[in-house]
Amino acid sequence: MEYNSMILNKVNRKSKLISFAPGRTCLFGDHQDYLGLPVIACAINRHIKLTALKNEEKTFNINKPDIGKKRSIDIYDEIGSVEKGDHLRSSLKVLRRYGCIPNIGYDITISGNLPINAGTSSSSAVVVSWVQFLLEAFGADDKITPELISQIAYEAEVLEHGNPGGKMDQYSIGLGNIMYLETGENNSYELFDRPIPGLIIGESGIPKETIGVLNELKENAWQAIHTLAMCHENFNIENVEKRNVKKLSHHLPDRLEPFFYAAVSNHDITKKALSEFKKDHLDVEKIGVLMNEHHAILRDFLKITLPKIDCMIEGALKVGAYGAKIVGSGKGGSIVAIAPEGKEQQVIDEIIKAGGKDAYLVKVDPGARIL
Repeated sequence: MEYNSMILNKVNRKSKLISFAPGRTCLFGDHQDYLGLPVIACAINRHIKLTALKNEEKTFNINKPDIGKKRSIDIYDEIGSVEKGDHLRSSLKVLRRYGCIPNIGYDITISGNLPINAGTSSSSAVVVSWVQFLLEAFGADDKITPELISQIAYEAEVLEHGNPGGKMDQYSIGLGNIMYLETGENNSYELFDRPIPGLIIGESGIPKETIGVLNELKENAWQAIHTLAMCHENFNIENVEKRNVKKLSHHLPDRLEPFFYAAVSNHDITKKALSEFKKDHLDVEKIGVLMNEHHAILRDFLKITLPKIDCMIEGALKVGAYGAKIVGSGKGGSIVAIAPEGKEQQVIDEIIKAGGKDAYLVKVDPGARIL
């Protein structure tokens, strides 16, 4: 009797599934992961919620009320070529390689309180919630872990479409907390389960220009690296010290020097931030100072900011924020700031006064999960 009850509970649980995935903000390492350099990001407690109810059809009927879109996908769809940006179908294609084969349909609603196209990875949160739901519903050949969910989401969103992004979004969402991620070949990571008091997201209201900006900056950075690799045997961008940048830059055309300097400088800042997160007591003021240094590189060398973004950051700093920086690909999107205790609302008000569409406190989130 007890065994039959367990089986029934499992069947009932599969009849309704809720897959939850947070957004993320990048603290350090913007425009680093496509170079194989490390990043520090954290999941934030704004979420995408995917609710799936088993139906009697052989389709996934998907409703996205936040953007007013509906679609249906036949579970037996062969999925040969996938239209650029169709991450739901590309996920199904990748999942089949992992032995995840749908055999029943679901009515699915995807909604959330993550801003769209604002630099908090709403699209990646959708992909992670979708992959997590499918793995929970239909299983896979491999053991289902947060790492597997993150890897499949990365393959579906980036590799299948030939996009220029790295692994930061999918892994920081899938595993949660504060993450130091080595984005090179070893793909190792370290998680820090701790709060960041006074963490604020400020939305500019300007849609970010992800693909175009990433492609341009990635191409220039890699040109600089390849040029230096031809001049120096065993050259590795990970091992370049900031003090050697000027000497190495003599081998580069003037137009590539800023991209090389930015890569090395941001890597140096990320390493310093990691040492702070490793300490028993997190000095948020030091983290803020490093965020300011990082933003200056993104603004002055990679030139990914806009006047409104700079005004929002200047406003936050003017009223006492420890640090603030643009997040993500740039040319729009959001900023992240750290406010001292008691000044959170003042910083929020100043970001909005400077032109921000919205600003709010966030907490570090534990990552994607099935509710």
